[in-house]
Amino acid sequence: MSARLQYLRERLQTDGWAGAVLMPSINLTYLTGLRFHPGKRLTLLLLSAGDTPPVMVLPQLELERVRASVTFEARFFAWNDAEGPLKALATGMEAAFGAGVPARPIAIEHTVMRVMELHALEMVAPGIRTGDLDPLLSELRMVKDAEELSFMERAVAIVEQALQAFLPHIRPGVSERALSRMLSEAILAAGADSESFANMIASGPHAANPHHENSDRLLQTGDLVIIDCGAVYRGYHSDITRTIAVGEPDPVARHIYEIVLAANTAGRNACRPGVSGAAIDAAARSVIEAAGYGAAFVHRTGHGLGLETHELPNIVAGSDTPLRPGTTFTVEPGIYLPGQCGVRIEDDVVITEHGSRSLTTFPRELIVV
Repeated sequence: MSARLQYLRERLQTDGWAGAVLMPSINLTYLTGLRFHPGKRLTLLLLSAGDTPPVMVLPQLELERVRASVTFEARFFAWNDAEGPLKALATGMEAAFGAGVPARPIAIEHTVMRVMELHALEMVAPGIRTGDLDPLLSELRMVKDAEELSFMERAVAIVEQALQAFLPHIRPGVSERALSRMLSEAILAAGADSESFANMIASGPHAANPHHENSDRLLQTGDLVIIDCGAVYRGYHSDITRTIAVGEPDPVARHIYEIVLAANTAGRNACRPGVSGAAIDAAARSVIEAAGYGAAFVHRTGHGLGLETHELPNIVAGSDTPLRPGTTFTVEPGIYLPGQCGVRIEDDVVITEHGSRSLTTFPRELIVV
């Protein structure tokens, strides 16, 4: 069994679960290396907290591919479209958890599992009790190992190479949409498997919207332009934001840029083993509040990063879990002035044994093009 599956099994046993049921998702990929499209054909991994091998219930058409890919002992129960999945699921449940309804609850992914999968479990095991597996999975995924960090470092290097190649295209008269296409091409050309998300080019007054959707607006001299983008490498994401000036910005824009830069520095400097997301958020937010722009910082300071662009930990007030070495997340304070401009500076950070390290190194001082 994979080390990650074995650790999950031990935690399930310690925490009093009968086991877990996982469907095609990022979590399943993390635990097993298997990748599925979460389609309409029932596919489940059944993991007992006991010592029985993991069980996979899956469509017949996927059986040989999965059997050839699995690197651990497992039992397979395949079904075809003519008979449907319930018989295979019932047999698989008995193989994994024994006859009858498990006496202890089964852990499922509350934010991933669909009604289709839950209904199938309830059909073959009436009276089954379930609970939320997400907190445990998030805890496991939050701390990255050396291989995961190497993939994230490569994802960062790719997006920073792309940004460097992209900068000369930023000039008055070019639209946000045109720049977005150029940036996408640069990220893929630099070696990304894909973009982490649809990149954002927010210029002038549009930069006051943290989640702006790219438009046909043409860049103008004096604009601040927020560029938010990321690359995926071997399944792992980078996420970086820089704010660029098209010509010399006005004094207010320059002033808020310096405030956000100071907040970004304070947030990164607060990162160390044992610190909480709330403390990092407070370190960055206090700089902006002290400058009188607290109401203009309208989002959390950061979020976890890894196999997904947004995962735990949250870098926000109320997030009190002490962060361990290997934990990766963003630090991205911002100021947004509706109708005027906006600034955000985002870096990807990893907690180390003795402090922290910024995976992103792209220049943070204001770049004027």
